[in-house]
Amino acid sequence: MSKKIVLAEDNSALSLLLKFKLEKESYRLFVAEDGKLAKELIERENPDIILTDIMMPFVSGLELTSYVRNKLNRNTPILIFSAAGQEKNVLQAFDLGANDFMSKPISINELLIRIKRLLA
Repeated sequence: MSKKIVLAEDNSALSLLLKFKLEKESYRLFVAEDGKLAKELIERENPDIILTDIMMPFVSGLELTSYVRNKLNRNTPILIFSAAGQEKNVLQAFDLGANDFMSKPISINELLIRIKRLLA
């Protein structure tokens, strides 16, 4: 059975690219263009891994991470990415329970390696 990924990303061009690449690798992708939809998808689909941008409408990637860890009490691997590679956000993401972090622009090949590692 293919692994499920919830991708929370408000940049539609990046979402489409990631969806294409990840589905080619046989992952089942659920895309949310904002944090509110991401919360719903995570609850409904119980994904194997969550990829989220920090800056998103309604609910940020940091809030999403906190929600998964504290409200849902899930240990689902979470990989956060952000264009604002601000150290403060990165440290906060790890404090909240994120497993990994990538700066934008994202290398798709590096992302695939990191996903495989987190799912191992």
